[in-house]
Amino acid sequence: MTQPHGMLFVATHIDAADEADFNQWYDHEHVEERVAITGFLSGTRYQSLEAERKYLGLYETESLEAFTSADYHAAFMRQTEWSVKNLNNMINPMRRVCAITHQHGQGTGSHLAVLTLTSGTDVALLDGWQKSVQQTPGYIASRLLTPDTTLSSPLPRENRGNRPMHPMLLVTCRDVQICKTLAASAAQALNADAQLYSLSWQLTKQEMAHG
Repeated sequence: MTQPHGMLFVATHIDAADEADFNQWYDHEHVEERVAITGFLSGTRYQSLEAERKYLGLYETESLEAFTSADYHAAFMRQTEWSVKNLNNMINPMRRVCAITHQHGQGTGSHLAVLTLTSGTDVALLDGWQKSVQQTPGYIASRLLTPDTTLSSPLPRENRGNRPMHPMLLVTCRDVQICKTLAASAAQALNADAQLYSLSWQLTKQEMAHG
């Protein structure tokens, strides 16, 4: 049986005084370092439109095994001073290592809705909602993330006392208005909380391989 792809989900806020350096670090060191790890496929950055945390990073992997590999462990053993500084500057960060357990559609749109499924996952309801919106102009794809409790270790400044491992539905769309509309629809149908992000940029393993 083919293992599902994995997804590292990291959301955080950052103080205005640290923001310029934080973005330079992310854009010119951190994403490339992570995508270079064996088993990683892409790194994508988003910025909040309507969300609790301003910045979101998504890193897709071939499977959850990428997060237990020697290469991934080595990345933590050789953190640069720049990385240590910015990881410790994160405010209210959230780190989840997830399996992509349900995929509908393909592609990455300019806007992303993140739906936190507070009552768990009703696959029948999810399938019904996806079928009802699949022909909606501007809908691109949606994926269900199921967190792995063992692999989802906290970031340095993450709240360790309250870390619910709720499934999350990622809905990607062509433009902001359809994303808002579909986020509201999914929130009602799936009893979920919705947050909205816009795409900043993406780096893929294929791009790195071609220099």
